[in-house]
Amino acid sequence: QVQLAESGGDSVQDGGTLKLSCVASGNFYSNNCVGWFRQAPGKEREGIGSIFTPTDQTYYPDSVKGRFTISQNNYKNIAYLEMTGLTPEDTAMYYCAASYLHPQACLSEYDGDWGYWGQGTQVTVSS
Repeated sequence: QVQLAESGGDSVQDGGTLKLSCVASGNFYSNNCVGWFRQAPGKEREGIGSIFTPTDQTYYPDSVKGRFTISQNNYKNIAYLEMTGLTPEDTAMYYCAASYLHPQACLSEYDGDWGYWGQGTQVTVSS
């Protein structure tokens, strides 16, 4: 079993910066891909990037490219999502997920099954 716990969500002003963490515990090394997602009220869940943990390669959709950065610690059990230039449109609940995926699937807009999810952390951006 793997447990994921997000933290770092907060209320910030328009243009602000936040860094979220996703801490994995349990048999985490059975996974090789961590994805970040968000869901705003009344909207569908949106993938906002991923990291292939064996190589540190990352993927970002155009909607956040250049503003969001995903990284991980040396032990590969904590994934980070650093967000800059936040706007009210970034207000959402942010989640991390983990799975074992082919690199091509991990580094894309993979919409298949993610084995493990965290509970989410709220990000609110005010104008």
